[in-house]
Amino acid sequence: MRPLTCDVAVIGSGIGGASVAAELARDCSVFLFEAEPTVGVHSTGRSAASYLPSYGGEVVRKLTVASRPLYEALSEWLDRDLLVPRALLWTVSDAESERAVAKLLGTSSHLVPLDTAQMVELCPALRPDRVSGGALDESAMDIDVAELHASYLSALTSRGGQLHRAVRVRQVVATSGGWRIETGTIGDVFCQKVVDAAGAWVDEVAVASGIPAIGIRPKRRTVFLSPHQLADRAGSWPLVMDAAERWYFKPEGPTMLVSPADETDSVPCDARPDELAISVALDALDDVTSLGLRSVTHSWAGLRSFVSDRLPVVGAWPTTPSFCFLAGQGGYGIQMAPALAILAADLVLNGTTTSRSDAFGVAPADVLPTRLTRLDP
Repeated sequence: MRPLTCDVAVIGSGIGGASVAAELARDCSVFLFEAEPTVGVHSTGRSAASYLPSYGGEVVRKLTVASRPLYEALSEWLDRDLLVPRALLWTVSDAESERAVAKLLGTSSHLVPLDTAQMVELCPALRPDRVSGGALDESAMDIDVAELHASYLSALTSRGGQLHRAVRVRQVVATSGGWRIETGTIGDVFCQKVVDAAGAWVDEVAVASGIPAIGIRPKRRTVFLSPHQLADRAGSWPLVMDAAERWYFKPEGPTMLVSPADETDSVPCDARPDELAISVALDALDDVTSLGLRSVTHSWAGLRSFVSDRLPVVGAWPTTPSFCFLAGQGGYGIQMAPALAILAADLVLNGTTTSRSDAFGVAPADVLPTRLTRLDP
């Protein structure tokens, strides 16, 4: 058998890997590797599917806002809306959430402060004696994550790229011309550059490649569905989130999608929901709403992966320009995926931004892994 070759091998086919592979395939030959038989079975397939321009740090917010016209362009290409309006209510119920809303209003100028009556008008389930106000983000949306992910995989293959499912990377070995990727399924693959987009497994891939770990920290997030008393009139309600990020809920058909917004340290794994966290969320929502949530029809969990400064890690390792990361997207990977993919493709191919990614307002120094060598562990 002749060895398989490509210009760039992307390891991990979640939204990060799929989107950057599709962007790279515009200019070079790309292989996308997925260890599972099915794509999107971990964090991407377990997202709460929301586009929230006021959610996350400054870099995340910039990339999220920059993604909006890209989502619209993708929707036009697909002839299907990837974004559907659903406002976000940031909720105040105590001193901690009041401080958090004040900070949000200072960092996101498009937010509108609301009093209790205005909050209850938008979400009648909120208890007026427990909610003292909040802020409205009218630019928030629901995201069709499955269609978004599929569109990137389709773009990859239409541009000549290849998706290899059920291919587990055993080792990545540096060669004189790039890298040899050892697999137990399709043999060895030779490429010039590697992009490590393996989510919670990013450090495992890096170490298997002779690259230092970047200190990825997978954190479990639990989500569940619960029937409620107001299902017949809740469909158009906003996503409601505690400003201190201790819970959120939004309508999902006849049920309410709820999360305790937990961030529990985890090893890389097929995450399972935390029953105690579910109980805590049910108690919290019983306190601030009249939803009457009692039972759970379905629950799941995903791993949100961060590094120590909670910013994405994008681009080449300082001493090895041919080994690049796309990692540490935290819980924001879906909402900023279109802009992040373009930024990542530029950094992988050129080592810096181009005019297109310059427009996002994110400096390479903010995301390149070079910064991690200066951070405290």
